[in-house]
Amino acid sequence: MPKPIRAFVRVVDAINRVVGRFAMYLLFVLAAILLYSTLSRVIIGTPVNWSLEMSQFVLSAYYLLGGAYTMQNDGHVRMDLFYSKLTPQKRAVTDAFTILFVLFYLGVLLMGGLSSTAYSIEYGQKNYTSWAPPLWPIKVIMTLGIFLMLLQAISSFFKDVAMARGKPIA
Repeated sequence: MPKPIRAFVRVVDAINRVVGRFAMYLLFVLAAILLYSTLSRVIIGTPVNWSLEMSQFVLSAYYLLGGAYTMQNDGHVRMDLFYSKLTPQKRAVTDAFTILFVLFYLGVLLMGGLSSTAYSIEYGQKNYTSWAPPLWPIKVIMTLGIFLMLLQAISSFFKDVAMARGKPIA
């Protein structure tokens, strides 16, 4: 593979490794929010109206920002009827072909995410609840997560093509 492609793969993998490891710690934030909500309701007797939505936002950020890291580590669920019986090079050919569908899907998803985020920022969109938080922060995180997943899918495509050619990118 040419040097720019190898550099792209290294940079994307490094960025997604850092973002994915950061996303892991969001589970502790989620646990703290839910614990605070429970303690507030049980001990003080006053429910917190923002805890449910905030926990949903944190969980969404967790899986959206961690998706690319999971892809990088082959952690996504795979339907494995014949795949495990293939040689590494044939697996790479299969993966390089199927990732094209993922790239198309993520491209369409990114366009929708950008449009939705721009709308949310432009019109100050808020959630229709008693807390009424602005939606643009979670939409920015959503779009960033989709973008990182798209970059990781491209990186995976390059790694699969290199493996199929018998010259894996380390």
